[in-house]
Amino acid sequence: MKLENNVTIITGGGQGIGEAYARRFAAEGARVAVADLNREKGEAVAASIRGTGADAIFVPVDVSDETSANAMADAVVAKWGRIDTLIANAAIYYDIDNANHSFEYLKKIFAVNYFGSWLSCRAVYPHMKKQQKGSIITQSSDAAYTTFYVPHEDQLPSFHYSVTKAAINAMTHFIAATGGPHGVRCNAISPGPTMTEATKKSVPKEMIDVIVSMMMAIKQPLEAEDMCGAAVFLASDESRMVTGQILCVDGGMIMRG
Repeated sequence: MKLENNVTIITGGGQGIGEAYARRFAAEGARVAVADLNREKGEAVAASIRGTGADAIFVPVDVSDETSANAMADAVVAKWGRIDTLIANAAIYYDIDNANHSFEYLKKIFAVNYFGSWLSCRAVYPHMKKQQKGSIITQSSDAAYTTFYVPHEDQLPSFHYSVTKAAINAMTHFIAATGGPHGVRCNAISPGPTMTEATKKSVPKEMIDVIVSMMMAIKQPLEAEDMCGAAVFLASDESRMVTGQILCVDGGMIMRG
């Protein structure tokens, strides 16, 4: 087991890629805190993991709320005494409205996708700094790199999801530089089109087919489990000298430009 007794928080761990992370980390020996706004889904994932004999708890969290994010970190420290890894995965994606380019909606997406990630990182950072060791893994997206025509009328589109993920990349670099002297590493995983329920709901199948056939070097769509090997590596001591990196797990999509 590569992560035996590693204490890991996974935000958005109740479904999609977050759930895949939670199950894989538990299988690798980690103690997993499934942190999610959706209590029903989060508790179900944690209970299912405990059913395998692994150690997991559910922690309710609204990552866009500072008090809630801090309470999440405190609850995990109270349970297990430390935090070794944070995967800041929670984001608005499943129910995202790609046609809404209003300023109010842009602020809502930033509140969760960017500020929520920052607040989660900020909540665990003092604990990791005290330990002089920790791995923060942020969740980016190839959407941060790709540019495409956004249908619109007269006003400039907000590019909401893409710009929040671009901001995550910049934040990852700054956290890595700040945390490095204290043993705190920060890296991002940038998935390509991944066949979660959220992607199936928000991206037309025809578009996915075009992306896979025309843009990806490996001609098959990604599954949530394909992100897990990279996350395990970034959480483990095998990557102890890796920080400030954006690791694209995308079948060669961004490599091809």
